[in-house]
Amino acid sequence: MNLESSRIVFEDVAEEFSEPLRRYLQRLVGNRATADDLLQDTLLKIARALPGFEGRSSVKTWAFTIATRVATDHFRRPQNRAQMVDIDETSPVDDAETEQKLVIDEMSSCVREVIDSLPEDYRTAVVLHDLEGQTAAKVAEIVGCSVATAKIRIHRGRRRLQQALNDECSFYRDEDNVFRCDRKREG
Repeated sequence: MNLESSRIVFEDVAEEFSEPLRRYLQRLVGNRATADDLLQDTLLKIARALPGFEGRSSVKTWAFTIATRVATDHFRRPQNRAQMVDIDETSPVDDAETEQKLVIDEMSSCVREVIDSLPEDYRTAVVLHDLEGQTAAKVAEIVGCSVATAKIRIHRGRRRLQQALNDECSFYRDEDNVFRCDRKREG
C-alpha cells in the first residue's frame, strides 16, 4: 500500500518503518533493549498522532521526527545521559572469530562512548546523516531546523567526533594489519 495515500493505516506504517526506526534508535542509544523500548514509545505516539497527520512531510520523515523526539526525551532523563553498549553474548565458533569479535566490540564500544558524549543536536545530526544516510534536508526536516543549521550540526558533530576520537583513542594496525583502537590512558 502507498503510505502517502489519503488513508494511512497504522499497521502499514509500523510494518514499513519499524526496522529502520529500531536501527536508528539503537544507533542513537547504543543498546538494543533500550532501542526496542523507545521504538514501542515511538509506535504508540505514531498511532495516537496518525489521525491528525496532515501530510506536510513524508510519513518516513514524520516517523523519524517522532523517534528523534522520543530519543531526546530519553536522553533528558538524568539516568540516561551516559550509556554503554552491552557486549553481545553470542557463542563464538573459534579463537580467530573470538579475537575478531573482541576487536570489533572494543572499537565499537570506544566509538559508541565518544558518539554518546557529543551534544544531543550534533549526535542526532551525525547519526541521521552519516549512519542512517539521510540528506541534510531530511535531517533538517526531522529535527525541525533549517537546512543550513542541519549542515552546520553535521559538520560540527563530525569535527567534535573526530577530535574526541583523536583525544580518547589510539588507532593503529596490528601485526596482522587489522585496524585496532585502544583507549588512551588518563593522566
